[in-house]
Amino acid sequence: MGRLYNRALNRLKLRQLSLLVAVGQHGNIQAAAQSENISQPAATRLIKELEADFDTRLFTRTNRGAEPTSQGAALIRHAQLIFAQLSAATQEMEDITEGSTGRVVVGTLLAGAAQLLPMAIQRVVNDRPNVTIRVIEGTNDALMPRVQSGEVDMVVGRLPHHRHRKGLMQVPLTQDDVVLVVGRAHPLAGRADLSFDDLRPFGWILPPPETTLRRQIDEVFVEAAQYQPPKIVESVNYLANRTLLGFGAFIGLVPRGVAALDMAMNVLAPLDYALPFGSGPIGVTHRGEDQLSPAASVFLRALQEEAEVLTRGKSA
Repeated sequence: MGRLYNRALNRLKLRQLSLLVAVGQHGNIQAAAQSENISQPAATRLIKELEADFDTRLFTRTNRGAEPTSQGAALIRHAQLIFAQLSAATQEMEDITEGSTGRVVVGTLLAGAAQLLPMAIQRVVNDRPNVTIRVIEGTNDALMPRVQSGEVDMVVGRLPHHRHRKGLMQVPLTQDDVVLVVGRAHPLAGRADLSFDDLRPFGWILPPPETTLRRQIDEVFVEAAQYQPPKIVESVNYLANRTLLGFGAFIGLVPRGVAALDMAMNVLAPLDYALPFGSGPIGVTHRGEDQLSPAASVFLRALQEEAEVLTRGKSA
């Protein structure tokens, strides 16, 4: 390591870094000193000590206050990262001690959003109201890299068959099949014994090409004499898809659990057509239980418990 690193390691204090960040935020040593509850002379002395330790000017004094030099701006930026990491570390320590606070970031695929995920969220917020849960919607291609990087704790939804497995754990929790649905005004709604030829004239709402469901339905299209739908909308946003289906011009491909309530309320109608691909596992993907924060571990247990409830309900 270099000379500046060794000097910083031996002399640098968090109080100095905190003041440094405050001066950068306020642009004024006096205001920074007040925010840090120290006198202006003490603040000036700490800044001069920092400049001596790093052998460089960190601020340029102007008639408007103090402006960071390029070296000062670099040190401020890294100081902010240090405090962010320290905040995360202390928060995790509190989580370990109390087991009832923390933050969980959960990615959701369409199949997990309708039942399993909301049930788990409800369980956690009832038992541990101080746990903050953030839900991010997306596809495997968008979400799995964020799990690998640690930005997202876990992803709930249909488990990918081949991709996005490196360095991740996939835990099946329940099963769900896929159905074709249409709006109540669709010409095929309520018709029995449909063949694929009956489906050909209509547009389709499909998941993006990188998803497992899309690859499965594309295989069906290829086997049906290289069928190309006359219209395709690629979307995983169920609210938008539901409205489009209500217009009566499209066929939708959705996990049964996602559309179950709308089918029960006669908002959507399942088509009497058996898809050649069957049910698939709904589960959770994460980096490993030893990599989860205490709050994320609590959420994982809630998912497992709610999956058991869903499984018992389906078998009853």
